[in-house]
Amino acid sequence: MREPATSPHLTLARRLYERAHLTGEFRLRSGALSGEYFDKYLLEADPELLLEVARALAGLLPPGAQALAGLELGGVPLATVLSQVTGLPARFVRKRAKDYGTGRLAEGGPLAGLRVAVVEDVVSSGGQVIESCAQLRARGARVEAVLCVVDREMGGRERLAAEGLELRALFTMGELRG
Repeated sequence: MREPATSPHLTLARRLYERAHLTGEFRLRSGALSGEYFDKYLLEADPELLLEVARALAGLLPPGAQALAGLELGGVPLATVLSQVTGLPARFVRKRAKDYGTGRLAEGGPLAGLRVAVVEDVVSSGGQVIESCAQLRARGARVEAVLCVVDREMGGRERLAAEGLELRALFTMGELRG
């Protein structure tokens, strides 16, 4: 259930939209073209806004979460600040395991056996999130929920659900457009 129209949630939506919404022609990771783009790095480079978003994301964490897994690259600053807000340990997940050094997919500590909340900035089709969650599960992490700042409403929620992953979005793109 969303908060009333005059809520802090709506105020945060407006601030995010004003700070990070761009128009033009953009190619998304999925290959789709879009006339709008949510530049999450503008959000993540703003310390006050990043902290406010992390505090709001904390309310979306599933009960019993034991660790946060920030996906490269945009999920890493979100998971770091969310870790500070919640006290949960953060892990930093690459798109692919390193082929040198430790060869790890995730840095910051073990994930095997832990209930992990995956943290991402924006979900469009969900392709990379699904790949990363599959890799985490293959390494023993118990992944059921994905937190994101923006669900672009491009089929990602449905694709994640088909993989047993619940998408918990702070905002949909429709909400940001208001």
